[in-house]
Amino acid sequence: MSDDGASGRDPKGPAHPQAPSHSAATAVLLAGAAALGGFLFGYDSSVINGTVDALKGQFQLNSVAVGFVVSAALLGCAAGAWLAGPLADRIGRVRVMLVAAALFVASSLGSALAFSALDLTFWRVVGGLAIGAASVIAPAYIAEIAPAELRGRLGSLQQMAIVLGIFSALVADYVIARASEGGASGEFPWGGSAWRWMFASAVVPAVMYGVIATTIPESPRYLVKKHELARAREVLTRVMGRGDVDDKIRDIVRSLAVDRPVHLRDLRGHRFGLLPIVWVGILLSVFQQFVGINVIFYYSSSLWQAVGFSEADAMLTSVINSVVNVLSTLVAIALVDKIGRRPLLLAGAAGMAVTLGIMTVCFATAPIVNGEPALGDVAGPVALVAANAYVLSFAATWGPVVWVMLGEMFNNFIRASALAVAAAAQWVANWVITTTFPGISSLSLGLAYGLYTAFSLLAFVFVLRAVPETKGRELEDMDKLAAPSHR
Repeated sequence: MSDDGASGRDPKGPAHPQAPSHSAATAVLLAGAAALGGFLFGYDSSVINGTVDALKGQFQLNSVAVGFVVSAALLGCAAGAWLAGPLADRIGRVRVMLVAAALFVASSLGSALAFSALDLTFWRVVGGLAIGAASVIAPAYIAEIAPAELRGRLGSLQQMAIVLGIFSALVADYVIARASEGGASGEFPWGGSAWRWMFASAVVPAVMYGVIATTIPESPRYLVKKHELARAREVLTRVMGRGDVDDKIRDIVRSLAVDRPVHLRDLRGHRFGLLPIVWVGILLSVFQQFVGINVIFYYSSSLWQAVGFSEADAMLTSVINSVVNVLSTLVAIALVDKIGRRPLLLAGAAGMAVTLGIMTVCFATAPIVNGEPALGDVAGPVALVAANAYVLSFAATWGPVVWVMLGEMFNNFIRASALAVAAAAQWVANWVITTTFPGISSLSLGLAYGLYTAFSLLAFVFVLRAVPETKGRELEDMDKLAAPSHR
């Protein structure tokens, strides 16, 4: 790093720039723009929900093949997340957003025009690459432009965008199915099968994401890493107002003391092959998926039809689940910077264990009629209430808080790469849950929900013993984190 970098001053930029007003509002707008990647993440991953039964008939798929088609995107997500971190360190956060937007458009059109299950699977993998990249770049960018006192709430915008994307996809599926003769398998008024229009609808938000990504500035941490101190100072001034911009640049320079590209070997530690904080990120990601939340969002329409709901009522129930998801995320945004990350994670794990336990009992004790559990007049409503309470427990805690922590818990030097590894692990875990659910549920839905209950209990113990609190810490101080048991 040059002497100018070490001093935090750039001869091309003023030492004390005039700070604009409304810096917090600027940070919110930039974070919201970046979080649009989360909207596409939620939309693209959930739009397949309403198409599952139509795809079974269109391509003559059994339950195992359906599980693979639905989950194929997740393998692309893992690859996209793994590649996005190193790519973001090379070409910048904003350019990765533009790449992701282009992949989203290609995937949406390709899926809509698919002529076979294999063809559809390919385009779902392409979409997965985009989702994986967005899942890494949005929390990294938001953490890097957000003031410490707002970082939790702004980081939660990523999850809010995800759940709004899920909600929008489910509403789009519902409206398209209702407008078609024969539901998702029927003919849409504009021509073609309704399920094809469900996939094509993702083009609109994908184009919007690409356009908006061209209007936001690059991350100041990335700019400092690339020795573009004048541009970094300009961005920091916009989001910090009259704060000590030069002091912040000096702190960033200090945290980037190793002046070379980041490699995955920089994540290595002495115990179990990786740095302890990287393992915490990986396990947070894995537990976020192993509690089974995406079973609700990928298979909910089919699940509720299996226990007696009509296709229209099942889709409407999925929309209700999604509304609960959105409203619960607002709770997290209100609380994450007030009570901290760990209390929310502990409360959420406990809530999920209880509600999943109730669903386990309902499905495990239901009589089997024509190969499906018949919940009845009592167990049916109880299971429906428990499912929504489960979504509330997740959406108010583990949904947003894990993304907040992944964006902020790693130091500046390794952030993008460590986040990429953790996000890749999350997508692999998501794939495992999604592909195994059809097989396990065909044996017993009670068994499936029982497993998710057990993982919720394990998640509680993990947070209690190993997850540090990051509330209020500057990104440049994340190297000082310690596990709770070490304090």
